Amino acid sequence: MLAKVYSSAVFGVDAYQVEVEIDLAGGLPAYTVVGLPDSAVRESKDRVAAAIKNSGYVLPNKRITVNLAPADVKKEGSSFDLPIAIGILAASEQVKSEKFLEYYIAGELSLDGAIRGIPGVLTMALEAVRAGKRGIVVPRDNAAEAGVVEGVDVIPPKNLRELVDFLDDFTPIAPHKVDRKTAFSEGSRYAIDFNEVKGQAHVKRALEVAAAGAHNVLMIGPPGSGKTMLAQRLATILPDLTLEEAYETTKIHSIGGLLGPGRALIATRPFRAPHHTISDVALVGGGTNPSPGEISFGHNGVLFLDELPEFNRKALAALRQPVEEGVVTISRAAYSLTFPADFMLAAAMNPCPCGNLGDPRRECTCQPSQVQRYLGKISGPLLDRIDMHMEVPALKYSDLTSNEPSGETSAVIRERVQQARDLQRGRYNDAGIRCNSQMGSKHVKKFCVATDDAKDLLKAAILNLGISARAYDRI
Repeated sequence: MLAKVYSSAVFGVDAYQVEVEIDLAGGLPAYTVVGLPDSAVRESKDRVAAAIKNSGYVLPNKRITVNLAPADVKKEGSSFDLPIAIGILAASEQVKSEKFLEYYIAGELSLDGAIRGIPGVLTMALEAVRAGKRGIVVPRDNAAEAGVVEGVDVIPPKNLRELVDFLDDFTPIAPHKVDRKTAFSEGSRYAIDFNEVKGQAHVKRALEVAAAGAHNVLMIGPPGSGKTMLAQRLATILPDLTLEEAYETTKIHSIGGLLGPGRALIATRPFRAPHHTISDVALVGGGTNPSPGEISFGHNGVLFLDELPEFNRKALAALRQPVEEGVVTISRAAYSLTFPADFMLAAAMNPCPCGNLGDPRRECTCQPSQVQRYLGKISGPLLDRIDMHMEVPALKYSDLTSNEPSGETSAVIRERVQQARDLQRGRYNDAGIRCNSQMGSKHVKKFCVATDDAKDLLKAAILNLGISARAYDRI
């Protein structure tokens, strides 16, 4: 007997259809999975066998062959457990109806037949709509994220037996519905606020300017001056996510398994702060089985690199292309993938290894050669791509002990940033860009006509400071 079940898998940030074919043949009992399965897929035979038996069904005592098509694309993860189980039950006529052909089916099975959550369900639901499927069967933990997709019924069974009863029309399962507007509004609140940062008024103003033009920033100051607190709150003053941006962001986090059970949408700007020991692959993405990196998880939000000189030089070099282009391309012999990576880069560092250089209250113990070596860890091309460099001095005692809110709230600043972005959107309507940081040389010549005094200042800077052509355009 032969049965075919439709499922889906993720490649990069998009999903594609997978046909799970099950053949039951005579001969000695065996179980074979073909179609470039990874270890998790090959091990599914033990999970599926136990789940079928513990759900009250019979595992056929035959030669079972499972084919995952297309056979030339590597399959990974545990999401094929459920479609394989349904295929075996359909081939052995324990599932009477062919209703399962109308759905994509994906989910991991536990040994007792319960269905566990999997990553990438939002992307699979979008693919189900594109393929014209009636619906998608997903674990209950993933029902909320799939439910935000319009045009597809989301069926969230609790276990294998409940799904079989649904397919045979014994037990109805109501499609899971999510009010997108409600989920979006409920998830768009930040737990932190800009006025929680004591003092540093000029730095806050600089960050507001940076947020208005989507400029990358570098904060330089001693330990404890508030650089990390300021960076964490930078996302709270960026314009609110649009629904389309929320979809993009949620897709990436879902693929990476970062969405969390029961969560429908990511409605706030993401903030990612990887540790300085991170590898270049973990930062930009890739690997044997291609997956997004930290810069893609920061898409539409902020990527914060604390202790910038301590990062691996190779990892920092890999940032150049995505910082400039808003995407990262991973090219290997077998594939080439593009991940979205349109983020604001915020970086922080000490002025010297001990952190006290320039502090009037504490003495710097570093030798000039140590300071030079420390600052030299950051390459000139990367610094050229960071538009604004700002000093963050140590806090004054009066600011530190004040109990009053310090400055304006994030909501007030965000409103001004949004007004600035609206002006830029109108200005660049025909230029193919949307904010100041995306301007190229031709846009600079058109929109940034310098006065004679400004030209003289820039000329002096280039001659005396050795500023590059890229830095000239950024200024």
